[in-house]
Amino acid sequence: MIFRLLTLLLFASFVFSCTYKKLPKQTLKQFQYKKEYRFSGDSLHVEIINPLHCPLRVWIQSTDTLQQRILSEKNPVLLPPLCDTSFVFSGFENTDAAIRFAARLGDPAQEINPVALELPFPRRRWYKIIQGNNSKPTHRSDWSRFAIDFALAEKDTICAATDGYVVGVIDGYKFGGPDAKWRPFGNFITLFDPISGYYTQYVHLCHEGSLVKVGDRVEKGMPIALSGKTGQTDVEHLHFNCLIPVNTSDGMKSTPVEFIEGYRGEALKRNMVVRKL
Repeated sequence: MIFRLLTLLLFASFVFSCTYKKLPKQTLKQFQYKKEYRFSGDSLHVEIINPLHCPLRVWIQSTDTLQQRILSEKNPVLLPPLCDTSFVFSGFENTDAAIRFAARLGDPAQEINPVALELPFPRRRWYKIIQGNNSKPTHRSDWSRFAIDFALAEKDTICAATDGYVVGVIDGYKFGGPDAKWRPFGNFITLFDPISGYYTQYVHLCHEGSLVKVGDRVEKGMPIALSGKTGQTDVEHLHFNCLIPVNTSDGMKSTPVEFIEGYRGEALKRNMVVRKL
């Protein structure tokens, strides 16, 4: 009896150790950009380089209150695609202050020209909708209100919904979970279409599931990734979202879409099936 109990305990411990997933210690960034600064006398010299094929908004921040007031008059700095800029700020006597940078994709002033998108998977495939627009549990915020979840299986092929450029890639995470604490740890790709102004995101990719890199030019229908279940989910699927830049803390908001195949995003509901011919 004692032997059987010990065996069960050991088995339970083994299962727990195999299934328990710790949150990643490091938060990955979808893109990198060059930002440098130096103090000279009472001046702060800043250089920023945007390597992306889309506009980039950058906020310069200081731990010194007076310096922050000066910087706030300039923030955010807007860099066009593939451009660099430099600034000199005076009145920065406190050289012990820490200077930090934060960035958001896109220019809220850019005109949006709505276009029909392709369904984000290969031709002659069909998938069920597992969550539609403005629905529980996760599509109720401005960031994800018009997102659509397609029931792609693990490592199914994801295709670009628009022409454009890759401006963000994260594919280093391995796990996911249903709790909101997993939200920052999903793998995804961000594409920018300079014609429409749309930013499309393809979320919950498998580990190392990106088939493209930042800077790549893509065409709609082109395979770009493999689906998975990283981030805030315990079900493999593709979370597809179309975003436009706005002046909010998130920097972007979800926008309604229509598909070339004849589907209107806002009409797609849970358990409906969509086909790409």
